[in-house]
Formats: sequence, structure tokens, C-alpha cells
Amino acid sequence: MIVPEWVHDAVFYQIFPDRFANGDPSNDPPNVQPWGSPPTLWGFQGGDLRGIYERLDYLQDLGVTALYLNPIFSASANHRYNTIDYFTIDPRLGSQEDFHRLIGAIHDRRMKLILDGVFNHSGRGFPAFVDLLENEEHSAFRDWYHVLRFPLDAYGPGKAENYLAWWSIKSLPKFNTSHRGVRRMLLDVARHWIELGADGWRLDVPNEIDDDSFWAEFRSVVKRANADAYLLGEIWTVDPRWVGAGHFDGLMNYPLREAMLEFLVGDQLKAGEFARRVEDILSSYLPEHLMAHYLPLGTHDTPRVRTLCPDDRRLRQLLMVQFCLPGAPGIYYGDEIGLEGDKDPDSRRAFPWDETLWDVELRRYVQSLARVRKAEAALRRGAYRPVLADDGRGVMSFARRLDDHEARVVVNASDVTRAVVLPPGEAGWQAGRAVEDPLRGEARTIADSGLRIEVEPRGARLWLPVS
Repeated sequence: MIVPEWVHDAVFYQIFPDRFANGDPSNDPPNVQPWGSPPTLWGFQGGDLRGIYERLDYLQDLGVTALYLNPIFSASANHRYNTIDYFTIDPRLGSQEDFHRLIGAIHDRRMKLILDGVFNHSGRGFPAFVDLLENEEHSAFRDWYHVLRFPLDAYGPGKAENYLAWWSIKSLPKFNTSHRGVRRMLLDVARHWIELGADGWRLDVPNEIDDDSFWAEFRSVVKRANADAYLLGEIWTVDPRWVGAGHFDGLMNYPLREAMLEFLVGDQLKAGEFARRVEDILSSYLPEHLMAHYLPLGTHDTPRVRTLCPDDRRLRQLLMVQFCLPGAPGIYYGDEIGLEGDKDPDSRRAFPWDETLWDVELRRYVQSLARVRKAEAALRRGAYRPVLADDGRGVMSFARRLDDHEARVVVNASDVTRAVVLPPGEAGWQAGRAVEDPLRGEARTIADSGLRIEVEPRGARLWLPVS
């Protein structure tokens, strides 16, 4: 099985389309909220595809190479996970022409775009479900969903009781994906947008379609349309079942994110515990899938990383580790400028395009990490190797080795400066070899005993052999 090579080199940027940028006010709904209003579950603020198109320079300057968009198809909610028409761009986001313009510009810049696929459930405005509500047991679509009994109650208070729905939310009726008509429709959707230029799918709650034959067929359809398309599964646990020939190329690596937060923000793990947790997670997957995982610090489903971690030093530690661990780092829009937000919908605030509101130094740091990762193949494709872990001093180090070149990261999770000795070894770490910190422009020579450095409180350092 071949995992798309481009994913190994990618820096992703996730966009919640209604909140990133408003490029065309003419498609705003009449009750559009002012940009930057406190986010709600029902309010639209006017972000659209043209807004993304107009900000591609900004994204490329940041170091982004791939975009992941939350759902863009016709729906009634601002999150658009309640799809009404899978073949139509939501008019509040623009038109098919806007999509073609955006995908063309992305590809002209040698960037990629993946779309959010919501195939476990539809919205209750989806035509098949509307027909079911209207005609009930006489509907031609009664087997498209999981009806428990009639009459259906899709709009009254409370949770869904007479049909299956995602988390029993009435507005999200669950498809019966074993039905031939449903399956054919969903596979047509998967093929359609790949043929129109999308570079892959991020699959929403795929474990709720616990049907290996569906996902094997889905993969086959997508890969026939574009063998280089990326399939990313939203799986929140360590579960290698979901990668491979019958499923996905990679997963959203929430377990690794959780370990990073527990060690560097919550002080819940000691250095050795974190090191062991990382190894346990990474060793669960074959290297080709591990490198194709998507590693986020924040998403539309989590509180903002700045809110979870208001300390600048710890936040930079998190970012350093994120960009240096195996997998493609994912930036949630606005995290690079310090945008705040609690759990959703607060984590879906509008991007403030007034630069006086930005944490400019944080953005520069993210730029630097993206630049170094692009220049250093070991950080993109190298095998992971633990170097040291010291519980008493709160210090840990790991390496990424590719052929005869090894990048090393050192993290000090304590509140005092720590002297650390990185032992000599192979792959450019022999005594007498020169190494450098590309983020600080510092060069050193490895002594017989190793490289002795000082790491500031809550600091992180990256060292590379000088070619």
C-alpha cells in the first residue's frame, strides 16, 4: 500500500470556513452577524471560499502547504455537519466557480486541499429524510435511515427516540450505509469532489460507520479517481485497525496531542512517563501510516491551544514538539496569532484581520518552525528515537534520524534552567562534529562527552548536525 508522499512533507492549516475571511459580502445571509461577534451555534459571520482564496499569500507566507476545510456543502448550520446537498457548495460560502478558482490557485502554488466528509449522517433537510418525514412508512427512502418506529418526531424537544441519530441529536439522522442506494450516493460524492480537484478527504466520525466493506469500497473509489489522494480518519484513540488497505492513510493523532498537553501544560506526566507514552503511541503504527498522521494542537472540536496554555514558554514548547514529532503538523486557523476560545462554539471565533490584535512573535515562531521543518528532511521523514528522560529534572530528549543525519530535540519541563548533555553517537553526532540550533543561529562542536547545553525554564531546543 502506498501512502501519498506529499503528506509526509505537509504543514496543514485547518479552516472553519464561516470564520476565516469574508471575501464576498454579497453572499452573506441577511441576518449575518458582525465579524468577530461571540460565536453561536446558529449565527453566520460571512466567511467564504473567496475569503480563503484572497488569503493564500498569508497562508503560504506562514509556511502552510495543505489546507483542511471543515464542511463546505449546502447545510443549514454554520458548522455544516448537517448536510442538505453533498454536490453543491453552500451558497453562503460561494459557488462552484469559487471552488474551481480556489482549488486552481491552491494547486498553482503547489499546495493541497482536503475536504471534510460527513458520511455517517445527514441533516434533516436532506431530501431523502424530508421525503421520509412527509411519507413515513410509504416513503421510498424509509430504508435510507434507521427507523425504529413511526410516527417520526424530528422537530420536537428532546433527543431522537424513533430513529437513530448522531449522539441522538434529532437534526443529524444516521444513514443506513448498508443500503445500496445510500452507499452508491456517498461513493458518488467521494468520487465527484476528487475528480473536481480535491486532494483527499478527512472523514468525520468514521468509526460510527463500523463497516469495513464500506470503507474498503470508499478507499477504492477515491484511489481510482486519484491514487495520490489522502484519506484521513477522525479516530480519537490509538487504533491501528483504521489504517491500511481497507481504511485510511492516517489518523488525527489526538492521543499524541493529549500526551503533549498532559506533560507540557498540565504537569500530569513526568518526563519518563511522557517518553513511554509517545513510544507506545508511535509503535502502534507502521512507519508509513505514522508519517501520514495529522498532529493537531487544536481543532474545531477542542478548546484553543492559547486558552489551554496561556504561558508563552509552554506554548512554544508545544509547537516545537508538534513540528518535530512524526506526522504532519496541523495549525487550527488563528492559533498562530494567539486566538483564544474555549470549547465549541467558542473555539470557532472569527479570525481578527487587524494585525494589532495578533501575537506577532508567536506567528514568527510558527513560521520559523515551518521553515526549519521544510529544510530538514529528518523532521519530516526520520525515524523516531528516544534519547533521554530525567524525571527528577523534568528533562526529555528525542531524535529523528534519516540515513546518516539525526535531528535532536531537548525539552525542559521544569521551572529552572537545566544543564543537559546530549550523548555522542552516530548520524552526525560523533565527537568533533559541528551542530547548530537553526532557530537561534547558534553553532557548537560536540565534545568527547557529548554536547553540553543549557535549556531555559520551560524551554525547548532543536539541534542539527552541520552538513
